[in-house]
Amino acid sequence: MDWYETVFEVIDMRSFSNLWFWIALAVVWSSAAHWVLGVPFDMVTRARRKGGQATEDLHDMVRVNTTRILFIAAEAGVWIVALGSAFVTGLAVLGFYYGIELAQAVFLLAFPMSLVGLLSVTTARRIRREALEGAALWRRLWLHRVWTQVIGMVSIFVTSLWGMYQNLSLGALHG
Repeated sequence: MDWYETVFEVIDMRSFSNLWFWIALAVVWSSAAHWVLGVPFDMVTRARRKGGQATEDLHDMVRVNTTRILFIAAEAGVWIVALGSAFVTGLAVLGFYYGIELAQAVFLLAFPMSLVGLLSVTTARRIRREALEGAALWRRLWLHRVWTQVIGMVSIFVTSLWGMYQNLSLGALHG
């Protein structure tokens, strides 16, 4: 047995049986749920509880981030959608048609995150259009967070099922 085989035997390079993939999945979704439109959710909670300067800070952060999101969507939205769709479609084809496990894993991260990105643009547009402030803004940010968590839970569930299927079917082939 040479060095290359030893390393790959000790460190499993397949995505769904690799602990680092599952850690990355948890970090991605916990970060997505914590950062609502680029604003840490604890800032929303603090503004709701304390008011005053905390509310002003929240309004400023939301204004800056919604402006940024809407600017990017207006300037490069078509390109982002086109290239993002091509990338996600390529991952789906490589992963599920050609059976490349790494592409499956990245697809199962990228596709739901693209839905969160779309949700972020929609929420930013609504905040700007309705000029939300105070309780209405807190509620909109809370709803955005809840929907992000729902997308994350479904994503983690589907990824877990697919990962178990991959590990069991590969184990049956090699076992």
